[in-house]
Amino acid sequence: MHMVVTYHDTVIMFDQTGAGPSGLQLGECNRDSIPTCWAHSVEYDIASNSIRPMVLKTDTWCSSGAFLSNGTLVQTGGHGDGARRIRYFRPCSNGHCWWHESHEALSNDRWYATNQILPETDRVFVIGGLNALTYEFVPKSSPNEGAFNMQFLHETRDRREEGDNLYPFVHLMPDGNLFIFANRESILFDYNNHNVVKHFPRIPGEGARSYPSTGSSVMLPLTYEDGFSRVEVLICGGSASGAYEAARRGDMYQALRTCARMVLTDENPEWSVEEMPGPRVMNDMILLPTSDVLIINGASHGCAGWDHADRPVLHPYLYKPYQTNESRFTVLQRSNIPRMYHSSAVLLPDGRVFVAGSNPNRRYLFDARFPTELRVETFSPHYTDPFYDFKRAQNVTVKFNHTHLGIRYGEEFVVQFDLARRPDVLEFNAYAPPFTTHSLSMGQRLLKLQCTNFTRHVDGRMRASVVAPPSPVVAPSGYYMFTVVNGGIPSAAKWIRFIQG
Repeated sequence: MHMVVTYHDTVIMFDQTGAGPSGLQLGECNRDSIPTCWAHSVEYDIASNSIRPMVLKTDTWCSSGAFLSNGTLVQTGGHGDGARRIRYFRPCSNGHCWWHESHEALSNDRWYATNQILPETDRVFVIGGLNALTYEFVPKSSPNEGAFNMQFLHETRDRREEGDNLYPFVHLMPDGNLFIFANRESILFDYNNHNVVKHFPRIPGEGARSYPSTGSSVMLPLTYEDGFSRVEVLICGGSASGAYEAARRGDMYQALRTCARMVLTDENPEWSVEEMPGPRVMNDMILLPTSDVLIINGASHGCAGWDHADRPVLHPYLYKPYQTNESRFTVLQRSNIPRMYHSSAVLLPDGRVFVAGSNPNRRYLFDARFPTELRVETFSPHYTDPFYDFKRAQNVTVKFNHTHLGIRYGEEFVVQFDLARRPDVLEFNAYAPPFTTHSLSMGQRLLKLQCTNFTRHVDGRMRASVVAPPSPVVAPSGYYMFTVVNGGIPSAAKWIRFIQG
């Protein structure tokens, strides 16, 4: 249900705690004791291909999360005893890190909420949830600070369709405001002054895009070439009008097949609509180090919810945002595993996409038509093929002032690497790994960084001087996957950390 990649090259996977016995037992105890004897969270070590079970004390069903500047995952909300809980997971390299439940609590129940890390160090914006038409901050700025009413959530709520504004899409803009999308509407929101700066046009067409209609969204890469000032969002998939009520009757409406793009920073922004190769709902959208978008997982009919979808879409789509309209989509090789409700996908440091989950049943069922799925798999984009190794930067190292704990904003740092041949067009990209759940990649961000100097040493090593982003508004403090992209072929990522001086 939930998945993150940590800077220790591990993947944390976790689920709800009340769906029954999972596939992994915790220690030696009575197998009938639920949930204490069954793992609902694991740490997967990529290099050793091994898993370590971990205990969750409260229910993280349909919760949310964000990374703090030191790589700690802050994880909020859930269901039942977890609805107001705040949890922390600090990654480690020795296998002795565990979930920590905070004594602090959220002001409102947060079930199907969204998190966004803010430019202020280690401050998180938390918005929405079932019957929670508010937003709040973690941590609070004062002991008496509570939740703030969000009129936009009142206006976008569709009671007949279980809200259709849950898990809203949120992106931090480089001007410090938040882009917030729910149902079919979107706003630019000044969270410091608690007011709406701008209403954007309604996304064209019928049907909704947010849970349970569950499309997905990405902010396309930000680049130094325009001072990280131009912002464009892409929203793909969703459900037809009335899909939720229809699915409750057993009637699965065809999902939406459209994507819509909008340049938020235009003076008069307008949506531009294009069609995917097929209809899709509950799709994950992953920014690849090439700046392309992978659309993976989901179904072609229905919506999110227990047994509310049919006809899984097994073929991923590759979307190339900088190609002409007619040549942006490519249909890729299919999986054999349906990834329906409660599946997820994350980008790994080596450039593959790690895919896990799927449980469209009220409890864990292993003999259903779409069973609880315990298999994980990776999708390997074309650039991972060894055929491209002659283009791939190898042995990448990053050098900076190590008296600091990371690379300061606006600071130049040195990147060294090997190339088998003369370099092609070089890019230096930094990717913020997200918290992924329910087709949302919360906090996902890709930045194209400036190279000010490039030389080739006599020993063949390449040396580039690269400039860090100018501020935490452009790139919130924390760990990023850094890749050297040569002629469209990315290196394996190195972890770097951006910090305030």
